[in-house]
Amino acid sequence: MSKETENRRSGFQIMKSLITLVKPLLPVMCVAVFFGVIGYLCAIFLTILAGYGIIHTFLENMGVTVMFAGGGPLLSMSLRRLFLLLVVLAVCRGIFHYAEQYCNHFIAFKLLAIIRNKVFAALRKLCPAKLEGRQKGNLISIITTDIELLEVFYAHTISPIAIAVVTSVIMTIFIGHYSVWAGVIALLGYLVVGVVIPLMNGRDGGEKGMNFRNAFGAMNSFMLDSLRGLDETIQYGKGQERKEAITGRSRQLGVIQEDLSRLEGEQRSFTNLVVLLFSFAVLFLMIFQYQNGNVDFMDLVLAVISMMGSFGPVIALSNLSNNLNQTLASGERVLSILEEEPLVEEIADDKTSDYQGDKAFLGAGAEHVTFAYDEEKILEDYSLQIEPGKITGIHGSSGSGKSTLLKLLMRFWNVDDGKVLVSGSDVQEIPTKRLRDTESYVTQETHLFHDSIANNIAVGKPGAGREEVIEAAKKASIHDFIMSLPNGYDTEVGELGDTLSGGEKQRIGIARAFLHDAPLLLMDEPTSNLDSLNEGIILKSLKEACERKTVVLVSHRKSTMNVADVVWEMESGRIS
Repeated sequence: MSKETENRRSGFQIMKSLITLVKPLLPVMCVAVFFGVIGYLCAIFLTILAGYGIIHTFLENMGVTVMFAGGGPLLSMSLRRLFLLLVVLAVCRGIFHYAEQYCNHFIAFKLLAIIRNKVFAALRKLCPAKLEGRQKGNLISIITTDIELLEVFYAHTISPIAIAVVTSVIMTIFIGHYSVWAGVIALLGYLVVGVVIPLMNGRDGGEKGMNFRNAFGAMNSFMLDSLRGLDETIQYGKGQERKEAITGRSRQLGVIQEDLSRLEGEQRSFTNLVVLLFSFAVLFLMIFQYQNGNVDFMDLVLAVISMMGSFGPVIALSNLSNNLNQTLASGERVLSILEEEPLVEEIADDKTSDYQGDKAFLGAGAEHVTFAYDEEKILEDYSLQIEPGKITGIHGSSGSGKSTLLKLLMRFWNVDDGKVLVSGSDVQEIPTKRLRDTESYVTQETHLFHDSIANNIAVGKPGAGREEVIEAAKKASIHDFIMSLPNGYDTEVGELGDTLSGGEKQRIGIARAFLHDAPLLLMDEPTSNLDSLNEGIILKSLKEACERKTVVLVSHRKSTMNVADVVWEMESGRIS
């Protein structure tokens, strides 16, 4: 058994966790349950009264005097009034059902919005340490499809459970007043259909539901990966191989869906069989009691009609278990994201903090730092001093720990041992927002959003004016290129910036950093995609910027190091 399977919560635990989110909307949920119960009672008594009217008319035409042990004004009214009452019940059934569904969907869509906000907040806390290396397609599946499936739970599960319980209690009492044993049989029938069968179905299909959701998420990741690598797939003739892989994954999903559909069919058939068995049990019991003179004929008919017509709420509950397997699996995946602990906890902005590095930067450094990704040690007893107002170059081959150092300065990860300092303060004690305001970080691969070039640069400083954006672009040697485009700064860059070259994307990332205007500028391979001319322009801008900034320049290019005031050689986590 896999670790993931062992750590899975039960269906009740998942439902309990999801139900706690309903607390702010509990009054609306109570209204939905009220309308649902009244609506089902209207439907049930519509059948009961219609049956009574038919039998009453038949017996009177036969010349039989109708006596009803449970008499009263309801069952002694004229047929005309009875017909009007049936019309009223039919109309009320529609109105109350609509009101119940409106309340349930109001709750569901409100809660889905709340859950999305919680998931986005959780992902923000988890990134980048916990999200790096995860399948993005699977995360997208959780954010979209899995959260959407929770609508089934909130709109069609919580209140139906309460409605089924309340309605079943009322009908047990109603049938029981004809015959106590008939009431007992009715109660057993409601429990089997509404509790036992869903539990059996959940036990058989719970794991299949989770397997389907996981396989669906993996399929999303595979498709996203295939689309992003389309050029390479065509170039190296891997199209047929990729196609076969997609077909194989689709068939795997199809097999799981077939199993789930088979379980659904078996469950529905078994539910209908149980309903018939309990209905016939009440019929035979009432016939027996009629023969013994314990009930009259009208009581017999109404008790049987009541029993047959009262399974609606529990059947709806039983049928929910078919979709509930996938819904609970989605709930498990969403809850796992919400409850996952980040590797790096953000520090709230504390006004009493004595950190002033975002106003008067005093340098940075590392003191005897040791750090590893899981079991892979990257830095060991590593120390470095970054002097303010200078360009510090860090040169070394790929995998030597250069990029890791910048991520530790940004506090994307916490060190295993030692300290990372910014302006004399340990980064693990600096309020996160103030630390990030102190630093501008240019990564090796610049991510561009599907938006205009201006808005992509403005990410570096929310609310920046167009003039500030243009000035940053000029420093990054990208302004002339932007102005050559038909729409200038309003040009859309496409998904992931696909309409731009690697060098153009990199310069937009550098423009963001200039716009951010932080005292500490961290640059990870900022010129790796640039030609010699543009590299020279960027380095010249950096040299001019260091008059009022501190720059950490990481690169494997020796030419890039020419602009640095001091250069450190890095190899296998060691500095020299």
